[in-house]
Amino acid sequence: MSHKDMSMNTDGDAPRYAIGIDLGTTHCALSYVDTEASDGEQAELTVLEVPQLSAPGTVEALALLPSFVYLPHESELAPGDLGLPWTADQRFAVGAFARARGATTPIRMVASAKSWLCHPGVDRRGPILPAEAPEEVERISPFEASVRYLTHLREAWNAAHPDAPFGEQDVTVTIPASFDPVARELTAEAASAAGFERLTLLEEPQAALYSWIQNSAGAWRKEVRPGDIILVVDIGGGTTDLSLIAVVERNGTLEPHRVAVGDHILLGGDNMDLALAYGVVRKLAEQGTKLDAWQTRALAHACRAAKEALLGDTAVESVSLVVPSRGSKLVGGSIRTELARSELDTILLDGFFPQVGVSEHPQTRARSALTQLGLPYAQDAAVTRHLAAFLTRQREATADLEGFDAQPPADATFLHPTAVLFNGGVLKSGLLAERLLTTLAAWLEADGAPPARLLAGADLDLAVARGAAYYGYVRRGKGVRIRGGTARAYYVAVESAMPAVPGMEPPIEALCLAPFGMEEGTEAPLPAQEFGLVVGEPVRFRFFGSSVRRQDQVGTLLDAWSDDELQELDEIEATLPADGRRVGEIVRVRLHARVTEAGTLELEAVPVDGNQRWKVEFEVRGDA
Repeated sequence: MSHKDMSMNTDGDAPRYAIGIDLGTTHCALSYVDTEASDGEQAELTVLEVPQLSAPGTVEALALLPSFVYLPHESELAPGDLGLPWTADQRFAVGAFARARGATTPIRMVASAKSWLCHPGVDRRGPILPAEAPEEVERISPFEASVRYLTHLREAWNAAHPDAPFGEQDVTVTIPASFDPVARELTAEAASAAGFERLTLLEEPQAALYSWIQNSAGAWRKEVRPGDIILVVDIGGGTTDLSLIAVVERNGTLEPHRVAVGDHILLGGDNMDLALAYGVVRKLAEQGTKLDAWQTRALAHACRAAKEALLGDTAVESVSLVVPSRGSKLVGGSIRTELARSELDTILLDGFFPQVGVSEHPQTRARSALTQLGLPYAQDAAVTRHLAAFLTRQREATADLEGFDAQPPADATFLHPTAVLFNGGVLKSGLLAERLLTTLAAWLEADGAPPARLLAGADLDLAVARGAAYYGYVRRGKGVRIRGGTARAYYVAVESAMPAVPGMEPPIEALCLAPFGMEEGTEAPLPAQEFGLVVGEPVRFRFFGSSVRRQDQVGTLLDAWSDDELQELDEIEATLPADGRRVGEIVRVRLHARVTEAGTLELEAVPVDGNQRWKVEFEVRGDA
């Protein structure tokens, strides 16, 4: 999805560089294409080594910028310890040092800002991070944390390319495909606040596929064929993102088409770190050592580093863990233990990748009436059950794709992928990747279909940034373009006119404003239906999205639907200006919808008997 759409032409005024940024939950990365040194599909991609603090007063250039902010106590560090090549006056740290120092002092570390940024239950512009920090600790908002990561990358670019200012280049920032319009718009606003002027947004699974295409040096056409359905499984630090991309041949040319995306599943490396930490907590408890909540949070960060070490090097059998002490009775002032590979394999395989049937979908449980305010993690930690539900729900995803003849058999119980592309740091583990492939193969075999082949060669840490840079190059009219449009159909609630009935709210209908696959940057005048719009007093707009209703067109009015068909999105509270009309007056209007280049929805109401226009879009409310 793009924001501030730009020309596809490669005229003399076009920026020299196409920059791609992966704004990740646990890492950020920046890659770029020098368009003057590239031609056709053979784009030359470079990953920027990002200067960052690795220790107090020590700057090191690394390919990845860890997505952490550390907010030190005013007396914790010496003057100049937080200085960077572009500034000596900074009161916080971003990157490797922030992550390392925060692992031992988690109450001063901001983590998972990307997950908080898409959490509708909190004020995403409010100072709420670090979560659960005591009052004396400074807090910042998820929005501000995102701004700080993006600003750091901008400054790093300018330091390395003083002759090509960042603000003059084409920049693509990636987002999860499952981000709703509010989270998309927040990301675009954070980028704008960080000084990004020529901005495009791109879905991460598409970026991963773009990277794979570019990295193949043209050989991708031999590895996929018309009728292929590519399942992209992206398991990162905070989310599991699932997408389906179908391959169509048109006029002798292969075209990938994104046909489906999954729900926003808050399930990833963060969950696994917590699971490993609680496993170690139980082991220590059996040995007579009990940890408090603060120590458990610190242990989770230590387990993350241990997990990455074990997954990154199969020769390592165990990693030492050090838990900071809160008391004076412990020898050495800390608790020492270890995380063994056997423990990691058992917890991750059995807990997150169980071998289940395709009919086994995510389990839900009755929630407690009261809960702490935190991230809305998925209730079921089994990635394989979420994948089963996604493929089952998307069984008809290719039914309406023009030119796609390889439709699933009539008795198929789920959509049959023919190829799989992995992305995300979690799947660097060959053990976890193999478990996913064997589970999927068992489902396909039971449905009478051949196993899906793995599209190899992806760089799981840098693929998204590299693919984003290549996409910026593709938008110049070169390379291979993935087609898609919106991943959902969007609807607005229309309240029925009826007499007041005690204890009953008026029923609503859902009006389709944007059909599935509507291209970004296009408009959709609704049929000549008239509706009543309340002006001059507080009202609420309710919006819905559907990833399965592909037949609905602009103006389709639904009076009934199941929970699986439509999911309610964030509502908008507003008071539309009366502009000379009576407060509470119901104005006869016709509606006009537009999907912006950022993938957000704009709804415009035009009065039948006047010149005013009221515009409503997915905005972020300060009290969200």
